[in-house]
Amino acid sequence: MRLLLVHPSALMYSEIFLRLEPLGLERVAGAARDAGHDVRVVDLQVLDHADLRTELASFQPDALGISLNYLANIPEAIEIAERTKQAVPGCFVFFGGHSVSFVAEDVLTQAEGSVDAVIRGEGEPAVAPLLEAVREGGVAGVPGVVTLDGHGPAPRLLHSIDTPRPARDLMRHRRRYFIGELDPCASIEFTRGCPWDCSFCSAWTFYGRSYRKASPEAAADELASIQEPNVFIVDDVAFIRPEHGDAIAAQVERRRIRKRYYLETRSDVLLRNTEVFERWARLGLSYMFLGMEALDEAGLELYRKRVSPDENFHALEVARKLGINVAINLIVDPAWDEERFRIVREFALSVPEIVHLTVMTPYPGTEIWHTESRRLTTRDYRLFDIQHAVVPTALPLDVFYRELVRTQAVLHHKHLGLRTAFGAARVLGRNLAHGQTNFARMLWKFNRVYNPQRQLDDHARPVRYELPLPPHADLGDRRELYVHTRPAAHAKPPGPQR
Repeated sequence: MRLLLVHPSALMYSEIFLRLEPLGLERVAGAARDAGHDVRVVDLQVLDHADLRTELASFQPDALGISLNYLANIPEAIEIAERTKQAVPGCFVFFGGHSVSFVAEDVLTQAEGSVDAVIRGEGEPAVAPLLEAVREGGVAGVPGVVTLDGHGPAPRLLHSIDTPRPARDLMRHRRRYFIGELDPCASIEFTRGCPWDCSFCSAWTFYGRSYRKASPEAAADELASIQEPNVFIVDDVAFIRPEHGDAIAAQVERRRIRKRYYLETRSDVLLRNTEVFERWARLGLSYMFLGMEALDEAGLELYRKRVSPDENFHALEVARKLGINVAINLIVDPAWDEERFRIVREFALSVPEIVHLTVMTPYPGTEIWHTESRRLTTRDYRLFDIQHAVVPTALPLDVFYRELVRTQAVLHHKHLGLRTAFGAARVLGRNLAHGQTNFARMLWKFNRVYNPQRQLDDHARPVRYELPLPPHADLGDRRELYVHTRPAAHAKPPGPQR
């Protein structure tokens, strides 16, 4: 079959700080191609809707799949589905991805027939059975499938994340992917899943707290095949198991692979497994994203981070000693007042690290969705992008956005403003010499993208598609939140058990 896979447009945050290759979609493309299908990919982060229309007209796909890892992209995806049905009558349209897995039935209803199915759970083991079922004329028996007629069997977990290999060759304009100064930047996955259970996160509920590791040989093979000089390791928490990180490092050393790396991890993991991070720093680990989330004990307890402020600050000291640049994430509580914003600005200016702010957002699949969703001030999918407030703010909304953007602007000018650009002349020069302009462009885009009036005006847009409210869930048994479930006989996942 002819399969066209689509990644929706970039969100607000991605307009400046990063634009990552759609690794999950590439892996689904690889699985479909391994099964003998003719596959093409359109990434609307780097292409536009005119390119998609051209591809639809020339390729005439039998099936079109849209990746929906972000709620904010759902309205755009439904509109793409509607246009696809008009342009290619008979094309089977399906959605898949992290976020849509939690709202599948409601999205199908909202699409009013333009979406034939949603695949809940991991896409790699589902795509080939789905396409075979489409060819045979019925998809009800496909694991993870949801249609207007109901649910199919439970979604399957990929047995091994060593395969399928991402179909990176299908991507156009690969040099448009970057994260910060790592320009261009590819992505890779060493592990999948997270054994923690933070209240604001849906990674653990999606994977059912499972945790899988790529074999060191397969990870190094894939890393060696990547052409870009920079690589983002997309693991939810890197190097939970130090022996696994060391085994991959040994393969990288043996093959003399030289890259610069960016990864995400937790403060307690960095402190517990410092030696493996030190080894990777020698291999090129340049940047680390630490989700501190809060500066005080009360905030950390609210988000169930299971770390202390002392551990967070100690982790920053360790990263500095290792020579790794750290990007800190803090969650903005809508209950913040002007004094709290001022304290955060003072903290951010007092440390050398980059500080990012994300607005506390109750997403489907998270615990706070079931505790906070009844307080929603909007259910416009497009505002669920961690840059808009969707629950009541203590400050008037216009003042909240003014303080948010004011704080973000201070952080931006500290690290990415014009003065910083002169300090980053070497990096800029190197990137520009290789034709890479992503990092240079983002230095001057902040004021155009982050604007309190723009964010306020976003709340006044007409709303066609609204996020559904959650069904009742017994949070006494948090397995009720899982997309993927595992037989009780399976071993417990590594890491903290709660």
